[in-house]
Amino acid sequence: MKAVALGLMVMAAAPQPSAAAVLNRGNGGEPESLDPAFAGSAAEGNILGDLMVGLTTHGAGGKPIPGIAESWDVSRDGLSWTFHLRKALWSDGRTVTAGDFVFAWRRLLDPRTGARGAANLWVVKNARAISKGAMPADALGVAAPAPQTLTVTLDHPAPYLPELLTNASALPLPSGAVKPGWAMPGRYVSDGPYILKAWVPNDHITLMKNPRFYDAASVRIDAVNYYPTPDTQGALRRLRAGELDMQTPLPTAQIAWMRVHMPDALHIMPSQALAYLAFNLRDPALADIRVRRALSLVYDREAVAGKVLKLGERPAYSYVPPGTANYPDGPQMDFRPMPYPARLALAQRLMQQAGYGPFNRLRLTYATTGNPDSKRLAAVFQAMARQIYADVRIETSDYQVMLRAMRQGQFQIAYTTWLADYDDAGNFLDQLRSNSAGNYAGYRDPKYDALMDAAEHEPDTVKRAVLFRTAERMALAAMPWLPIRFLSQSEAVGPRVGGYIPNRRDINRSRWLWIK
Repeated sequence: MKAVALGLMVMAAAPQPSAAAVLNRGNGGEPESLDPAFAGSAAEGNILGDLMVGLTTHGAGGKPIPGIAESWDVSRDGLSWTFHLRKALWSDGRTVTAGDFVFAWRRLLDPRTGARGAANLWVVKNARAISKGAMPADALGVAAPAPQTLTVTLDHPAPYLPELLTNASALPLPSGAVKPGWAMPGRYVSDGPYILKAWVPNDHITLMKNPRFYDAASVRIDAVNYYPTPDTQGALRRLRAGELDMQTPLPTAQIAWMRVHMPDALHIMPSQALAYLAFNLRDPALADIRVRRALSLVYDREAVAGKVLKLGERPAYSYVPPGTANYPDGPQMDFRPMPYPARLALAQRLMQQAGYGPFNRLRLTYATTGNPDSKRLAAVFQAMARQIYADVRIETSDYQVMLRAMRQGQFQIAYTTWLADYDDAGNFLDQLRSNSAGNYAGYRDPKYDALMDAAEHEPDTVKRAVLFRTAERMALAAMPWLPIRFLSQSEAVGPRVGGYIPNRRDINRSRWLWIK
C-alpha cells in the first residue's frame, strides 16, 4: 500500500533580513559528540537536527515529514518498506545515496562501534543479533537496489517508523568522509540545512547555511550559534540582555517571575519525558529491595512537583507517561494511594529491617549535574532521605563526566531524564532491557526481556499493550528506577525570533525559523 506523504509544511512569508541573519541559541549542556553514532543528549540532538537530515526529518512544530526520502511504499504486513530518495547533495558536493544509509546503519549496529543509539534500529531485521555480535553487519535487513532506492525489512511491524527515522541513530553518513576525528569543523560533511563551521569547547558551536541543501532557498537563518548553558540562571540573564535569542532549559525558580515579566517569551509545554533516579543495583546497599523501596516511599513527588518546581508537572508513579499511544491504563506503584505520613513510617520500618537506624545510618552518593534545578532537587532528596536513616552526599559534575560514570556503573544514585524518541511505551521500557545502553541501573531479568521481545513482535496493539503492562508492572516492583515526575518542556524565545511553534517535543529546527 502506498504510504500517505506527511506533507511539507508551508511557512508563512517572512521578511528577509538585509544583513546576515544570525540566531543565538542557549543549548543546555556541552555536546559530547556530533557523530550520530555517539550522540544521545538533547543538546546534541538539537545541533544534529540542524546539520543532518535522515529519510524523514522534523517539520515546523516537530512533526515528522519527508526528508531525504520523498516518498515510500509499505507492504501489507508492515514489514517491508521501500524509500524513494530525492536528489540531494552532501555538503562536499557528492550525491546522497541509499548506500550512505546502508553504511551508516551497519556502522551504528556493529558492536565495535559502541553506538549509544543502536537499540533504536533494533526494529530492523537482524539488528539486535548484529549488536550482540551474533551476526555480521552485512546481514542487516537494509539494501540499496538502486542509488536512490532503499529497502528496509523490519523484524516486526512498526507504524511509528517515520517518527523513529528522524532520530540521530537513523541518519546517513558519507562513507568516504567518516574517519577518525571526522566529526569536527573542516572535516564534517552534512546533508542538512547547515554545515559545521566552528566548535570552541565549552564556549560555542557555529553552524553556517549549507548552499547545497536541497531546500536551501527556504532557509532564512544564515548562521546559528549554539552556546552551552549549564547555568540556566546566567543564561536567562543573557537572554534578557539580548545575547541569546532562545534558551532551554530554564531555571524553574524564575518561572513565576517570567510569567509576570516575560509572558510572551515563556513557553511551557507538556512533554513525553520522565525524570527519575537510577539506582545502581550492582551496589551492595542498593541491591537490597527494601532500601530501594524505602527511598522511593520517602520521595515526596507531590511536594517536588507542586511546591519546589511549580511547573504544573505530574508526579510520576510509573515509567511510561500517561497518554502514550496505544497504552491505556498503565500500572502504577502500589503505594500511590498511601498518604505521605504512612509512606514515611513504612520506609523507616523497611530501613530498620535492612539493618539501618539512628546509630547505623546508610551513606549514599547522589550524582547530578551543576544545573541549578538539579542541585535543588538533590538537596530536597537529601533532606527526605535523612528521615529514614540515610545520609546522602551530593556529587556534581559536567554532564559528560556524569554520563561516563553512569555508563561504567560508577555511581550509587544518579538523577537523569529520558525524552521519548517516538510515541510508544516500548521506547521507555526498552531502556530496562538487560543489554540496553540506557540501562544504567544494571537491571537484569530474563522474564522482563522475554515480555519485551513478545511485545515487539505482537502486531495486535491491544495484546501488545497487555504485554507492555505486564513488563512495566514487573519493573515497578523491582524498582531499578525511582520515577519522580513527567516533565514539561520549557523554553524562552526572544522577540527577534519568528516561526517558533510550541510542541511537546520542544523541537524547533533553525531551518524553519527566521529573524524578524
